[in-house]
Amino acid sequence: MQKNIASSDTGNVDARALEGALRAAVRGEVRFGDGDRALYSTDSSNYRQIPIGVVIPRDRSDVIATVAACRKFGAPITCRGGGTSLAGQCCNVAVIIDFTKYMNRVLEIDVERKLARVEPGLVLDELQKEIKKHGLIFGPDPATHNHCAIGGMLGNNSCGVHSVMAEFYGGGARTSDNVHALEVLLYDGTILRVGNTDEIELAQIIRQGGRRGEIYEKLVDLRDRYGELVRQRFPKIPRRVSGYNLDDLLPEKNFDVARALVGSEGTCVLILEAILELIVAPPVRSLLVLGYPDIYQAGDHVPEIRNYKPIGLEGIDGVLINAMKIKHIHPRDLEILPKGRGWLLIEFGGKTKEEADEPARKLMAELQSQSNTPEMKLIDDPAHEAVVWEIRDAGLGASARVPDQPDTWEGWEDSAVSPKDIGNYLRDFRALLDKYDYLCTLYGHFGQGLVHTRIDFGLKNHAGIKKYLAFTNDAADLVVRYGGSLSGEHGDGQSRGELLSKMFGPELVEAFVQFKEIWDSAWKMNPGKIVRPFRRDENLRYGEHYEPPQWPTHFKFPGDNGSFSYAIERCVGVGKCRRHEGGTMCPSYMATREEKHSTRGRSRLLWEMLNGGVIGKAGWRDGRVFDALDLCLACKGCKADCPVNVDMATYKAEFLSHYYKGRVRPLHAYAFGLVHLWARLAQISPRFVNLVNRAPIASDLAKRLIGISPQRKLPKFAGQNFKSWFARHSVAGIGDPGSRQRPESAGITDPGYNKRVLLWPDTFNNYFHPETTRAAVAVLEHAGFQVVVPMVDLCCGRPLYDYGMLDTARRWLGRILRVLEKDIEKGTPLVGLEPSCVSVFRDELVNLFPNDENACRLSQQTFLLSEFLVQKAGGFAVPKLDRSAVLHGHCHHKAVLNFSDEETILREMRLDLRVLDSGCCGLAGSFGFEAEKYEVSRACGERVLLPEVRAASADTLIITSGFSCREQIAHFTKRRALHPAEVLERALQSSGQI
Repeated sequence: MQKNIASSDTGNVDARALEGALRAAVRGEVRFGDGDRALYSTDSSNYRQIPIGVVIPRDRSDVIATVAACRKFGAPITCRGGGTSLAGQCCNVAVIIDFTKYMNRVLEIDVERKLARVEPGLVLDELQKEIKKHGLIFGPDPATHNHCAIGGMLGNNSCGVHSVMAEFYGGGARTSDNVHALEVLLYDGTILRVGNTDEIELAQIIRQGGRRGEIYEKLVDLRDRYGELVRQRFPKIPRRVSGYNLDDLLPEKNFDVARALVGSEGTCVLILEAILELIVAPPVRSLLVLGYPDIYQAGDHVPEIRNYKPIGLEGIDGVLINAMKIKHIHPRDLEILPKGRGWLLIEFGGKTKEEADEPARKLMAELQSQSNTPEMKLIDDPAHEAVVWEIRDAGLGASARVPDQPDTWEGWEDSAVSPKDIGNYLRDFRALLDKYDYLCTLYGHFGQGLVHTRIDFGLKNHAGIKKYLAFTNDAADLVVRYGGSLSGEHGDGQSRGELLSKMFGPELVEAFVQFKEIWDSAWKMNPGKIVRPFRRDENLRYGEHYEPPQWPTHFKFPGDNGSFSYAIERCVGVGKCRRHEGGTMCPSYMATREEKHSTRGRSRLLWEMLNGGVIGKAGWRDGRVFDALDLCLACKGCKADCPVNVDMATYKAEFLSHYYKGRVRPLHAYAFGLVHLWARLAQISPRFVNLVNRAPIASDLAKRLIGISPQRKLPKFAGQNFKSWFARHSVAGIGDPGSRQRPESAGITDPGYNKRVLLWPDTFNNYFHPETTRAAVAVLEHAGFQVVVPMVDLCCGRPLYDYGMLDTARRWLGRILRVLEKDIEKGTPLVGLEPSCVSVFRDELVNLFPNDENACRLSQQTFLLSEFLVQKAGGFAVPKLDRSAVLHGHCHHKAVLNFSDEETILREMRLDLRVLDSGCCGLAGSFGFEAEKYEVSRACGERVLLPEVRAASADTLIITSGFSCREQIAHFTKRRALHPAEVLERALQSSGQI
C-alpha cells in the first residue's frame, strides 16, 4: 500500500492566519477555539482527530470563500452533516465545514418530474415532510432520518429500512441510485453541475476543454482502462456501497458523474446542491411480523418474500430482544411480537388498506402451506405498527451498554451480501463470531442482504485491538467469498478503507486513487479516508493507552461501574439529540441548533475535559464545558430518549458542584436553589411577600439584582399552605412523630383498601399551589386510603441539583431517610404530585445512596399519583368527566416515571383526550426565570406546547402535572392548567361522589 499522504503535515498550516482570512471572507461563523475543535473531534465512529477549525457557512458563497482560504493556506477540508458517520468520515485534521445550521433548505420541488432540489445541510425528515404534501417520498431512509443530513447521505451513500421500496419502485436501494444531479465545488475552486451524460454530450464537453473538459476526459480514460475489471469485480448486489462508484461511469449507466461522486465521503468534492429523484409514497401500509426458531431460518425465507415486493423487510434476532428485556426497553411492547428467536418485519404499501393487506395475506397463505411455517401476525393497529418499528429502531441502544456484558463497538457493522445468501451468510458470520468469542446481536436490512451488529471488540487494550484487526481481516474474507460488500450502508471511511483491496483487488484500488486525483490532485479533501487511508487502528478515540482519570464524585454512578468517566463514555455519537422535533431530547438544541447545546456535544466536551489534550487543563473549572452546560435545562429527556441513556442532568449537577467548589455562586442560584428555605420564611406573611414581589419598583430592583428576567412574574405564595390546612383537618397520627392523617373515609366498605399512604407535600404544591395537594387528599381518601402527611420540615432538594448544591442535597435526603425510616421499612407507599420531586426519590436518591437499603426501598415504593392509582388502587372506580382535554407531559415524568399511567387514568375518565408530543415546556424549574435564558425558554415552549394551548378552546382542559409547566403556560397564554389530581377531584365533585 502506498504511504498515506493524508496527514501531509497539517502542522504547517498557519491556523491563526487562516482563521483571520476566513473571518474576513465568510458571513457565517468561524470557530477556531479549543472548545469548538473538541466538539468536532469525532463522529459516531471509533475515531478521534482534532480539527484545525470549524466553519458554519450561511450560503454557497461562504462555502466558496472557505475553500479559497483553505487552498491559499494549504489546509485540508472535511464536510459534515449530522456527524453520525460510523466509519470516521466526519473527523479529520482539517477545516470542518458544518452545513446543517444554515444551508438546510428545500429549494425547489418539481412534482411532475418527481424531483427535489435541496441544500446539503437539510435533515432528511424535513424533506420528507415537504414532499409528503405532494404524495411523494425519498426512498432511502436511514435510522437517523430525523437528524441526519442529505449531505451526509450523499457522502456515505446511505440506504435504510425503506431502501427496498426504492429498489422495487424507484431508482435503486442506495442514495446514489436516487440522485438526478449535483452541483459540486472542487478544492481548486471549480464549480460543476454533474449528472448522467450521453455519448454525444460527453464528446461535446471534452471538445469544449477547460477544467470541466479536462476532468471528463480523464474520467473517460479511467473508465476505458478499468471498465472490464469494474464489470468483473464489482458485486451485483443491491447494497454495494464500498469503494468509489466507478460502475456509474460505464456506458450502460450513461456516464453518470453525479452518481459516481455519491459515496465518495467528501474525499473528492464538496456538494453545494443536490437534485434528488422521488417516488410515490404509499398512503396506506400494512405490517406482517414472522417469528422463527432462529435468525438463520428467518434469513432463508428472505428471497421468497422479496418476490412479493415489500416496501420494508427487516430482521432482528433473539439476542437483541433479550438485551431489550434486560434494559427494560419497550417491556410491554415486546409482547406484540409472535413467538420465536428470530423475526422478520415485512411492510407492504398500497392506496387502500385492502390493497396493502393483499400481498401480506397471500404471503401468509403461501407460508402456511409449507412444512416450516413461521409464527405469523398481521398487525392492523397503526399504534402497534409504530411500536414494532420502534423495537427495530432500538437496535443500537439495545446492543450498547447491556448490564453485565462487555461494551460493544462499531467497526464491522454493515456488511452486505446478496439477499439470496443472507441465511447462510448469517450462519457463517455467527460461526466466525464464535471463533473469536464475540457476543453480539444480528439485525438489519435483511431484504437487501445487509447485517447490522455491534461487537465487543475490546478497543481499550492491546490484545483487544490485535484481535479486532484479525477478526476484521477474516470478516472481509468471508464477505468476499460471498461476493458481497464490506459496507452496505455506512461507507468505508477509516474502518474499512485498508481492506478494500480484499474486495476489489489492487488494480481497482489504484483506479480509486486515480479517481480521487482527478478531482483532488492536492489530496486535501478529507484525506485518509477510503483511499490511502489511515490504518483502522490509528486515531482510535480510546486505544491501548486510554487511562481515564477517576475523579471523586458526589454521585456514585452505580449503573456505570461507579465511574463518572465511564458514564461519559455512554455517548457513542448517534446524534438523536440533534433532531428538530419529536420527543423531549434535546430542547436547547432544538432552540439554538448548536452542537454544543446537544446532549452529544456536551458529552464530548466532558470527555475532553477528563482526558485533556485540547481542553481540560482547568479540570472541573473549564469555562467551555460550563458554557455548554449552562443552557442544559436538566429536563432528563436524554435519560429516556437517548439510545444509550446519557443522563446529562446528573452530569451537569456533578460538574457544577465542583466548578463552584470554594466559589460564590450567582445570586439566582441561591434564590432558586434554596427556594424551600425562602418559601418557609415567606410563611411569616405570604401576602406581604406577594405584595413586595409584585410591586413595580421593588420587584424590578429585586429581579435586576438576582438576575431574573424582567418579563417574568414571581409565583404567588398561597395565603394558607397545604400543611397548615391539613393540620386543621386532621387527627393525631399513629405513625411517625410529626405526621398527621385524615379520618378514615366514611365511604370505605372494604377494609382491605383502608391502607396507609404518605402524601409528599413538595415545596411547590405546599406553598404555591396547595389546591393541588388538597385535591390529591380528596382523591386518595375517596379511593379508600389513609392519607398521612409528614409535618416535619422535609424537602427532596430538587432545585439544588440545578446548581450543583450536592452536599446540601445529600444532607436533606439523609434527613428524609431518617424521619421516614419506620414507614420505609414497613413498605408504606409515598405518593407525590410534582414529577421532578418524585424523580429525585426514584433517581438521584439511589445515585447518591446506592448502598443504603432504605434509599433503595424508598425509591421502589415512591409513586406519582397517577402511577399509584393505576398500580396500587385496584378497587378505585375512576370517575367520568365529559370534557375535552389536552395533556402535556412533564419532562421528568416521561424520562424517569411512567407517563403511560397518567394517560391511562385520564382516558378511563372518558375525557376526549389529546396527548401532545410537546417536549419540554422551557421553564424547567428556574431555568426560564433567569434573564439570559428567557428567549431560549420561550423558544422551547413556542415549538409545540404554547401554540397548542392557545389553539385549544376555552372549555378544553389543559392538563399537566408539573409546577413549571403550569407556570410557563400561565405566563405565555394566560390559561390555567390543571394537575390531574384537580381533574379527578372535579370529576368526583360533578358526579356527587364527594
